[in-house]
Amino acid sequence: MSASGLLTRDRYLLHAGLFVVTLLSTAFTGALLFIGRSEAWAAGDPIFDLGGFPITATFFADAFVFGGALITFLTVHEFGHYVAARVHNVSTSLPYFIPSPLIGIGTLGAVISIREPIPNRIKLFDVGASGPLAGFIMVLVLLFWAMGTLPSPEYMFGVGGHESLLEFIRATGRFPDTAISDAPPGGRLTLGSTPLYWAISQVFPNVPPLYEMYHYPLLFAAWLGLFFTALNLMPVGQLDGGHIVYALFGSRWHARISRAFVFLMLSSMAVGGALVLPSVLINFAGNDFWASILTWFILGALLALCTRRAFGELWWQVTLTILVLASFAAAIPHALDWFGYFGWLPWCLLLVFVIKVDHPPVPVSLPLTRKRQLIGYFTLAIFVLSFSIKPLYSV
Repeated sequence: MSASGLLTRDRYLLHAGLFVVTLLSTAFTGALLFIGRSEAWAAGDPIFDLGGFPITATFFADAFVFGGALITFLTVHEFGHYVAARVHNVSTSLPYFIPSPLIGIGTLGAVISIREPIPNRIKLFDVGASGPLAGFIMVLVLLFWAMGTLPSPEYMFGVGGHESLLEFIRATGRFPDTAISDAPPGGRLTLGSTPLYWAISQVFPNVPPLYEMYHYPLLFAAWLGLFFTALNLMPVGQLDGGHIVYALFGSRWHARISRAFVFLMLSSMAVGGALVLPSVLINFAGNDFWASILTWFILGALLALCTRRAFGELWWQVTLTILVLASFAAAIPHALDWFGYFGWLPWCLLLVFVIKVDHPPVPVSLPLTRKRQLIGYFTLAIFVLSFSIKPLYSV
């Protein structure tokens, strides 16, 4: 077949090109923005200079360990969907990898395009569950590999800065049980723990604190794989978790579970906003009183925007309920530590306006086999074990 024919059929060159660009984008952006082992990188002979930043062999190793591990996870996840779709003769594209140079971790993930409606619940379940299951197996491999090969805490000497932490390590040879950081308030990036991550971390020595873990390329990539798995398994709309819930329980229960989860996300966002926004708005409002009034006005408007789409005629009752709950929670000590997370705002908007809360009907409602039901419950357990209400925040 001619080259033009190859490009037309699944556009192989486009898929391959996006894969390569996303690998490079993820490797270098993730290394520069998150791994930051500046002293270790500077210790080697530079291969070339990038705008005054020396690119050494150590930098390349960190960059491609991180980028390679993360892209491997995304590839396994998406090919889980792809293979299941092809087994069921559902027309689908190869994965489209989405690069995001110099923003975030260098990628917005990957997707496949299903080119026809999925005709029954069995096929919907198999296609929806195969990606998270395959990706979760890859995450476990990465997590155990990363934790099984962790260096001693002295590894942090190659990061630079962190003098208080390094002094503790010099004195004790281990990481502290409580947070030690030279960063100013709000300047310490912290990754959220999950039940699964916590359980595995108890088995291995030298596991770094969550506020330093992103200096470890393979471990950070594994954590991100766990995070992306949880995001995909949210039981909302046409996310993988939404497909699974719809196939397991049908449309009525999908609608209830989906809205219950959106309610949870909006509540976490509102509690976080009630505790964070006043200090942000004080300069604009002039004093604490007006900053507080403006905070609740903004939260009410944001909640109404989302609840009108998600809850229909009940939007104002839901909005009022969340505001009341947020006002009580905001008065509880440490509520921001265990539940409030204003960072869910963009994800709530994405769920409500792009992904949508409801699942489109599937033409044939074939019952799932017992084996598929058990697999479905297992994937929901994966979600619970992998989800963190505060995945990435600053303290």
